[in-house]
Amino acid sequence: MTAPSSPEAPWPVRTVARKIADWIGRLGEVWVEGQVAQLSRRGGAATVFLTLRDPAADLSVPVTCHRDVAERPGLELTEGSRVIVRARPDYYVARGSFSLRATEIRAVGLGELLARIERIRRLLAAEGLFDAARKRPLPFAPGVVGVITGRDSAAERDVLVTARRRWPAIRFEMVNCAVQGPQAAQNVIDGLRRLDADPTVEVIVIARGGGSVEDLLPFSDEGLVRAIAATRTPVVTAVGHETDTTLVDHVADVRAATPTDAAHRVVPEIGEQRRLVEGLRSRARSVVTGRLDQQVRWLESVRTRPVLASPDRLLHGREEDVDGLRTRARRTLVHRVEGAERDLEHARARVAALSPAATLERGYAVVQRADGSLVRDPADVTDDERLRIRVSGGRLTVRVDREADPSADQEEKQS
Repeated sequence: MTAPSSPEAPWPVRTVARKIADWIGRLGEVWVEGQVAQLSRRGGAATVFLTLRDPAADLSVPVTCHRDVAERPGLELTEGSRVIVRARPDYYVARGSFSLRATEIRAVGLGELLARIERIRRLLAAEGLFDAARKRPLPFAPGVVGVITGRDSAAERDVLVTARRRWPAIRFEMVNCAVQGPQAAQNVIDGLRRLDADPTVEVIVIARGGGSVEDLLPFSDEGLVRAIAATRTPVVTAVGHETDTTLVDHVADVRAATPTDAAHRVVPEIGEQRRLVEGLRSRARSVVTGRLDQQVRWLESVRTRPVLASPDRLLHGREEDVDGLRTRARRTLVHRVEGAERDLEHARARVAALSPAATLERGYAVVQRADGSLVRDPADVTDDERLRIRVSGGRLTVRVDREADPSADQEEKQS
């Protein structure tokens, strides 16, 4: 037993390496599933070297085995093959490296591949990556379309030729990469990230021709599916034939049956759009013409009405009404004035009849003292008192003399 390490008593590197080797050695044999990324057979050497890769984690580990294990009858070991390996973990102390020493290698059959893809599909579906709510609509007429496909492949020609025939102004941003083999999934992921980072790219097409389940296996890679789900740009997949279905078809915004179908879905057909525009233009022209004709008919009907056909006719009618009203007003005013004059004459006659001046005209007189008070009784005046007498013709000043006419006093007393 080695004493525990401490700052005062640290372990040497060889001790740590030896302990790691002991721990790994106690692990025993394990069964490992992966994809053959590299395979090296060196001449007549008894040892075969290969690299086993985990596509979902982008992790690989070196594997060594005896030539008899790698060349077992019925086993076709090639790069890109899916295999199950029984191996013992080994830690090489001198280099500080980890590897697996395989004692048995089995090829993963179609059933195992499909089962593994189904497990990944259920896992990703449970995370909601395939939900319809995540699907984004494609732009109507994108200016730039990103295309990920194999170089000079039939899928590339189908997408480019069909899209340019439908919409000649379309532009492409191409990413040519491996679409088959152990590096295909990572190549597609790198191209997808590059196109998604380009702000001019409005939609991305991932296209590949048909093939076997093993050939299309990179497009069911868990890492690629997650990369498509993380893009901000809508993605269209056109992988394999119409009957082929990979996991990228579930996560893509639109799944096209073939690369040609992808071009049909991404860009509109210019002739069809022209016919649509012409149809809309014709409908708009018809609607506007109909509306104008309707307004012209309404205007004609309005113009035939008397009020607009002969506007002065209404003025003539109103002129007669005004003349009639003016005559009535004049007649009424004259009648009122004449009546007022008669009333005024009557009032004047009554006032004249009741006024003191009319009484004076009949021979009566008004006698006043010097202070203006009226004399109503002869006894109220004294001899030699001066009085003022008002008669119809004017005023007189007199002096009272009782002795001059005694009979007058007697008459006054009698009266």
